[in-house]
Amino acid sequence: MKIRWSRFNTYFVLALLLGLLCGCKSVHSKLKSAYAHLTLHIEALPDATHKTDQVAINRESPVFFNVDKEPFLTEKAVKGAKVIDAMGGFQLTIQFDRQGTWLLESYTTANKSKHFAIFCQWADLNDAELNKGRWLAAPKITAPIRDGIITFTPDASREDAEEIATGLNNVANKLGTAKEGNF
Repeated sequence: MKIRWSRFNTYFVLALLLGLLCGCKSVHSKLKSAYAHLTLHIEALPDATHKTDQVAINRESPVFFNVDKEPFLTEKAVKGAKVIDAMGGFQLTIQFDRQGTWLLESYTTANKSKHFAIFCQWADLNDAELNKGRWLAAPKITAPIRDGIITFTPDASREDAEEIATGLNNVANKLGTAKEGNF
C-alpha cells in the first residue's frame, strides 16, 4: 500500500485549519459573555433577628464589619464600570443609573461615618461559572455621594478588577442601563 504524501499533507492541513476555526472561542466573544454580580451593604449593629452578617474585608489582614444581609444596591443599577490608574496601583470606578444614584445618595446621607461593604461575584474569562465571590472593600462614608459614582481600591488583582468591570458593563448592556461612551 502506497500513501501519497502530498494528498495526506493537504488533508492534514485542512483538518487542522478546520479544527482551529471551529474549536476556538475568540477573546472578543469571551469578553462579551463575561458577567458579574455586585451588592452594596450598609454597616449595621449586630442584632438577635439575624438580619446582619459579620464580613471580613481584606484577605491578608481582615477587618470585620457587621452589615445588613439585604443589599441596598445591586448590579441592576450599574450604568458602567472601569478600572483606573491611581497612585501606587489601580481603583475600580462604578457609576450607577438614576435610581441607583438616588439610593446611594439616600443611604450615604443617612449613614454618615458608617461603612458600606461591597461584595462581588464574577465569571473568570476562562470559566462560565461565577466564582464564590469576595468582599472587595468597605469605604467609610464621609459625605453624601450625590453623583452616583463610587471609586475604591478593591481587594483583588488588576486582572480580577478588569474582569469585574467587563462583567458589570455586560450586565448593564443586557439590562439597558449602560451609559453611552465612557464616563
